Amino acid sequence: MGSSDWSRRRFAGALAGAAAAVALPGCGGAPAPAGSAPPSPSGGRTAAGTGPSAGTGTPSGPRPLYLGTYTSAEGGGKGIGLAAYDPATGRVTGTGTLTGVGDPSYLAVHPDGRTLYAVNERQDGAVTAVRLADRTVLGSRSTGGAAPCHLSVHPGGRWLFSANYGSGSVAVHPITASGALGERTGLVTHSAPPPGPGQQGPHAHQIVTGPDRDHVLAVDLGTDTVYTYRLDEKEGTLAEVARARTRPGAGPRHLTFHPGGRYAYLANEVDNTVAVCAYDPDTGRLAVGEPQSTGTGPGTSYPAQILVTADGRHAYLANRGDNSLTRYAVEDDGARLRLLDTVPVGGDFPRQIAFSPDGALLFAANQRSGSVSVFHVDTGSGELRAADRPFASPVAVCALPL
Repeated sequence: MGSSDWSRRRFAGALAGAAAAVALPGCGGAPAPAGSAPPSPSGGRTAAGTGPSAGTGTPSGPRPLYLGTYTSAEGGGKGIGLAAYDPATGRVTGTGTLTGVGDPSYLAVHPDGRTLYAVNERQDGAVTAVRLADRTVLGSRSTGGAAPCHLSVHPGGRWLFSANYGSGSVAVHPITASGALGERTGLVTHSAPPPGPGQQGPHAHQIVTGPDRDHVLAVDLGTDTVYTYRLDEKEGTLAEVARARTRPGAGPRHLTFHPGGRYAYLANEVDNTVAVCAYDPDTGRLAVGEPQSTGTGPGTSYPAQILVTADGRHAYLANRGDNSLTRYAVEDDGARLRLLDTVPVGGDFPRQIAFSPDGALLFAANQRSGSVSVFHVDTGSGELRAADRPFASPVAVCALPL
């Protein structure tokens, strides 16, 4: 993909809200004093957007919230935004900025809760590790590609995966005992099939471990394909075992698994649909089902991310064009999505959504309005209720509550 294509994707909506974002207080405050400790991180979450942990009660006291942005965008942040949220009320309070990390557009945390990872979404892509105890940047490693936009940690905690949107490739880095990253051990470029309608090349948008832990799946918007790889846990390499094609021009962006492990839900950015996918954990094969409505009407709303609750009863989709969240009922043990409604997100261009670890809150990072909306999640009906006024955060593209 040419650099101009990447720029259009990267700054879509960022400049439109830049003036407002500059004026808003938020995560762009003064950096935390050296040696100050953040609110204690919790384990059990591996990436922004990962589903809530089952069986966890509502925590007491403020919890940490980390915020991704584009530091090189006009009106963008100065690094990783630091904040805290009240798990009972959903109210967010800014606590500063972790500087020294460029264009941290997507964030993930190690399963032990001690290390934060960020992509550096630049032409020369990289991933960065941050020790949370004292907010020390542990260093960066090249992803071997351009514009990495997603990363995730293997549940075993030894490997970090990243997706290079610009070059259509996925990378693997080892994680040391300290949480720092070693030199890249794997890099796979999506050279086939050819790009879909309107695409100039492959665009890897997400990489995530399957529920069986042996397979890693990469969603590529440019080739309309979800690739399945088998992970060699000793060498840190990926070997392709299967491909699942969407219909031409669907533009798949984000995949999330039902807790039962046999089904997954795929958000298609370009054709404004979602699809239920059957998954075989023994082979890693994914079968993409028929496209379904997002409930946002005609045209495209650029669906961004889909989540499913820990009990497997409801799913939520962020719609950037419509500025809404779609609520689905999950039926037939995960095999069916039934559209329930859409609710306004309370911001502009919801780029990413994430649950709090207990599943009681849903956070939406609104890129154009430079804000993070928070919703209470009704555990019975799945209904969303706005928790508080949106929290101002410059060019908010990722929210990671711990």
